[in-house]
Amino acid sequence: MPLTLENWRGSNRRKLAQRALQRQLAYQVRKAKDLSGHEHEVLQAMGKASRRVRDLLESFQPIDGDARVIEVGSGSHGLIFTFGTRYGVGVDPLAVSYAKLFPCWQANVPTVAAFGEHLPFLDHSFGIVLCDNVVDHAESPSEIAAELVRILTPGGLLYFTVNVHHALYAVAAGVHSTWRAMSVPFEIGPFADHTTHLTVSAARRLFVNLPIQILGETCNIAGAKARARKRPSRHLGDTLKKMFFKNAVYELVARRV
Repeated sequence: MPLTLENWRGSNRRKLAQRALQRQLAYQVRKAKDLSGHEHEVLQAMGKASRRVRDLLESFQPIDGDARVIEVGSGSHGLIFTFGTRYGVGVDPLAVSYAKLFPCWQANVPTVAAFGEHLPFLDHSFGIVLCDNVVDHAESPSEIAAELVRILTPGGLLYFTVNVHHALYAVAAGVHSTWRAMSVPFEIGPFADHTTHLTVSAARRLFVNLPIQILGETCNIAGAKARARKRPSRHLGDTLKKMFFKNAVYELVARRV
């Protein structure tokens, strides 16, 4: 295959995604040790998060007891493990490792080791599709968005979130990925954990031209700015967060048409 700019970018994105997975697994191994003996408290927090999302979805339409529910990027502590569904499944590239690290709740639903860009399910397989803060760690956010909608039944509900940032961070992430692709031996943790830093408009563009009806959409930029202002500045990064917001949550609820 001839080396083109697009091929180079694609190879770089794959390397970034692989590196993000490596860092995530190392982090979760450490976390499993820290949480040992505190599983009950963790399950309570997970249950609270799942109930909030389920209540949000049910504010738009009831969730049938037999609804097939999937979480793409279920991770170590995903929503699906305490969502309260009879027919649920979690999908994550690190699913096998997470099942061993966190058996207390991972055993609640079956999990599949797969990447969100290529889900091993038929079209229109699930009535509820969840994807919570995942795509900015992956190789192709747009391909994952398309897969989320593909597997959703007509009339089914999609719950999607991703952290979004001021455009400054998108530029910085691009610079970081370029020098890493050029084998510059300097890695910044937050950029190594993500393949991209999405802006609000970039997050919205993921679903343009896909067959969905947006039912609800929020983004807590004001809250992200307020949190940053309350914290003391330990380094330049904290100062930048006070000026240019970081880690605001973009949340979307949509129905498949």
